[in-house]
Amino acid sequence: MSYGNYQIEIYFQGLAGVLPELPMSFEELAARAEQAMSPSLWSYVAGGAGDELTQRGNAEAFSGWGLIPRMLVGATERDLSVDLWGRSWPAPVFMAPIGVIGLCTPDRHGDIAAARAAARTGVPLCVSTLTMDPLEDVAAEFGDTPGFFQLYTPTDRDLAESLVRRAEAAGYAGIVVTLDTWVPGWRPRDLSTANFPQLRGLCLANYLSDEHFTSKVDADLSDPRNAVPHWAGIFGNSLTWNDLPWLRSLTSLPLILKGICHPDDARRAVDAGMDGIYCSNHGGRQANGGLPALDCLPDVVAASADVPVLFDSGVRSGADVVKALALGASAVGIGRPYAYGAALGGVDGIVHVLRSILAEADLTMAIDGYPALKDLTPEALRRVRR
Repeated sequence: MSYGNYQIEIYFQGLAGVLPELPMSFEELAARAEQAMSPSLWSYVAGGAGDELTQRGNAEAFSGWGLIPRMLVGATERDLSVDLWGRSWPAPVFMAPIGVIGLCTPDRHGDIAAARAAARTGVPLCVSTLTMDPLEDVAAEFGDTPGFFQLYTPTDRDLAESLVRRAEAAGYAGIVVTLDTWVPGWRPRDLSTANFPQLRGLCLANYLSDEHFTSKVDADLSDPRNAVPHWAGIFGNSLTWNDLPWLRSLTSLPLILKGICHPDDARRAVDAGMDGIYCSNHGGRQANGGLPALDCLPDVVAASADVPVLFDSGVRSGADVVKALALGASAVGIGRPYAYGAALGGVDGIVHVLRSILAEADLTMAIDGYPALKDLTPEALRRVRR
């Protein structure tokens, strides 16, 4: 598939006087999304921890690397496909989990919109525990595209098992366990608007549709806010290495640990039988003052041996995707850009963002002479001198 042909579609529509309704650059995408979202939702999606130094560093880290053009390699056809956990993906890109994507569309069914965009593009979606629609309803929209379920492990082990079993029964292709969000980070933007959506009863559909959870709530659940006290009491579980055998016992699906940034943690996770490593610092939303996730990626890849390594944090463009792949990522997660697309155009907005990123990645590989993913190695990059 030649993803770069998306630009040809746009140019030919221009011949008929039809200009793109959606932004073509990340900067404009963000600016217009800010106007479309409420101030509190915009702050929640766009903001990060502390003074957002780590969040900015995630994005800026990509500019520290440059791809070396290679000529006369015959890159007329590019193969971006990748095989992960027994499934073939048409491209090494996925939608990272966003806990409030459900709120990003005007109808508050952004989780469904993202799943439909996954079906239309072939780009897998990692579905957050914190959704506006139950995980089964989201999975029903995937079509033939793989979907993954991201687990915020509660302190109630029976509830954790119930969520995982439901994801397995719904046809999810793997379980992604987030390790760095058992307590919310210090987020001044959210604090200034006093906005924590779950405490307002939002994005709790997976709990309210779970018999184990509802059996523990002695209140009228026609108002989701009545479930908040119990939810808040069991949400955050500060996992340890001793919990991995239990997590492993819950499912035969691939188990992927999200938030791994140190090579020693990657090695230990692989030794514990994990099927995937997810290098991420939560896009800078959780802890400020850390390294850009991209700077951690090469060592994590080296420590993970043959185990696939997913990556996100700071990805804004197709060129960013190519650089992360060259540094060893098996697949690259898109976060805020698709949330902004959802705010501007629902399913169509998300599809536009994904197709734009894939087109730029494909064209970058074509022009710079890298016809296949195997050609994208660390040797293809050099540090940029400033």
